[in-house]
Amino acid sequence: MLATGAAVSTALAQVDREKIYQWINELSSPETRENALLELSKKRESVPDLAPMLWHSCGTIAALLQEIVNIYPSINPPTLTAHQSNRVCNALALLQCVASHPETRSAFLAAHIPLFLYPFLHTVSKTRPFEYLRLTSLGVIGALVKTDEQEVINFLLTTEIIPLCLRIMESGSELSKTVATFILQKILLDDTGLAYICQTYERFSHVAMILGKMVLQLSKEPSARLLKHVVRCYLRLSDNPRAREALRQCLPDQLKDTTFAQVLKDDTTTKRWLAQLVKNLQEGQITDPRGIPLPPQ
Repeated sequence: MLATGAAVSTALAQVDREKIYQWINELSSPETRENALLELSKKRESVPDLAPMLWHSCGTIAALLQEIVNIYPSINPPTLTAHQSNRVCNALALLQCVASHPETRSAFLAAHIPLFLYPFLHTVSKTRPFEYLRLTSLGVIGALVKTDEQEVINFLLTTEIIPLCLRIMESGSELSKTVATFILQKILLDDTGLAYICQTYERFSHVAMILGKMVLQLSKEPSARLLKHVVRCYLRLSDNPRAREALRQCLPDQLKDTTFAQVLKDDTTTKRWLAQLVKNLQEGQITDPRGIPLPPQ
């Protein structure tokens, strides 16, 4: 009986596989592409080797890029419909699959495919179709940085991803802000990324200014998930001596007092990060006999 069950399971898997091949082929034809995008995006979690299949099949990546480029005219002026947004987001979901797979990630970066998504990150319209488009595009970049690969950070630092993320962190929806802050956090956690952001005062001050605005906003509309990423960014910045010196002057008071005590009451990790951040900023300060910190000489 068990053998029969296994045989049926294998047969079903084979049928499913045939359907995957069929849908990949259907991406090449404009008439069948929309349904194929939908079906493949639904199946992407359950087919472990979907990314290499997409990358190595003839014309597939070109078809996905065509879907992206087709949307550009609807960005400015902003006329993107829900239907257009859903369709291009299915294409982006498949690109995210390619971005996160170890066999295809390097080739994905070498082809500079993330740059095709940047026009979507530049959009500012608050309508749902645009918000969904930005969030899904951020998801592709998020999938890249999640791998903690040096080549990903090296590639991103040659692009405008940091200012794009900062703008979304300032004015996006809570979900978009969270993913954008996660991307910045991952760049900062890399030594090259930290050095890049702290290399000039302009870069550091832009990052610090946006993080400060976010803390102020979070004190009015708390979000534990978003606050966690913001605190981690500050903590990482405090690892750089020049940034640490500047943060002593500009770290928001809300991170030093009990503003977020209630939000963080069950989040031991973020509480620990916050305590470490305050400790980092206190260490190495020169104090006069009355215990008042003196400015560095």
